Parts: sequence; C-alpha cells; structure tokens
Amino acid sequence: HYTVGKEIVDLCLDRIRKLADQCTGLQGFLVIHSFGGGTVSGFTSLLLERLSEAYGKKSKLEFADYPSPQISTAIVEPYNSVLTTHTPLEHSDCAFMVDSA
Repeated sequence: HYTVGKEIVDLCLDRIRKLADQCTGLQGFLVIHSFGGGTVSGFTSLLLERLSEAYGKKSKLEFADYPSPQISTAIVEPYNSVLTTHTPLEHSDCAFMVDSA
C-alpha cells in the first residue's frame, strides 16, 4: 500500500480508465485477489480506494482469498489480512471471501 503499490497505482488506473472509456455501458469492476499476500493485498486495497474515488457510482465486486491459519505459508499472512480487511467494508459493494483451506 505504501511502497510498491503507490508507485504503480497511477499507471494501473490510467490503463483502467482507457479501458473504461472504450465501454459503452460500464457496470462496474470485478476484483479478484488475496488478503494474505504482502504486495497484492496492500496494492489491491489502494486500488479499490482509488477506484471508489474515480468511479464512485460504479459497482465494485470483490472475490478475496482469505488465508487459512492452518496452512498459512508466511508468518505475515494474518497480519496482512487484518490490515486489508477494512477495505471491502469501505470500498466494495459486495465481497465474496473464500477460505484458502
């Protein structure tokens, strides 16, 4: 969110805007990501926040893989998940969370 994500979020948003401009009836966005990944979870949080600012009235549906504590591969996965959990509450219209077990 604060390192790699902030460096590339403007480039990603520019590409999303170019694709959205080509749509005749954009309904919203479908975001598929993981809560446990370090860069992915932080970047996706930042991207959802920025999509909410730029496309506030468009739907944002989210499919998120929530890490299972039984098979967590990285010690930081629970930490990343807790930091990322607030984003769907504030910036998603509907979030489908799937346990990775």
